[in-house]
Amino acid sequence: MSLLKNMEILTPQDYLAWEKDQPSDVKHEYVNGDIYAMAGAKDAHVTVSGNLFALLRNHVRGSSCRVYMADMKVHVETANAFFYPDVVITCDERDRQYDYYKKHPSLIIEVLSESTSAYDRGRKFAMYRQLAELKEYVIIDPDMMSVDCFRRDATDHWVLHPFVEQDRVELTSVDFSTNMEAIYEDVAFPEAPENGEQIN
Repeated sequence: MSLLKNMEILTPQDYLAWEKDQPSDVKHEYVNGDIYAMAGAKDAHVTVSGNLFALLRNHVRGSSCRVYMADMKVHVETANAFFYPDVVITCDERDRQYDYYKKHPSLIIEVLSESTSAYDRGRKFAMYRQLAELKEYVIIDPDMMSVDCFRRDATDHWVLHPFVEQDRVELTSVDFSTNMEAIYEDVAFPEAPENGEQIN
């Protein structure tokens, strides 16, 4: 993602109105007045996101929870920010009144990209932690079977639960579990370099 230069500082209300007028294939995140253009995602990123959406949509069907993929914003009011998670679930009735964003998610999932990895693990996670109802924040590496689940405990601390290879991924916020193969179905992993050769 990249900061848009020559943009006047917008209020949250101005940002929401401005973005509605942008092309539907272009998304922008908002942090305290600054606008960031979101780059397109590669095949593995989209595939992993789609797999998780399908799995979670089937899991919450018939419940009060709703799952959204890519196009639904999350509003972190205390940070004056709007983000587009790859997958988000809210089970809070209050979120029914918001058409273009949600304020009370219980689960947020981000699939990493090279340009956002540090941001997703650092500053963005720090802002997500301000969401009072958020119970789990999940970071997924699309290039290898690696899922990091940060779970809020009873003392309001965030504890890392890493899952790799043959592990079964458990998301307690929505009472969901699945195997790694389901998350990474149809993903073509990069080939490992041979004889110390680096892949550009």
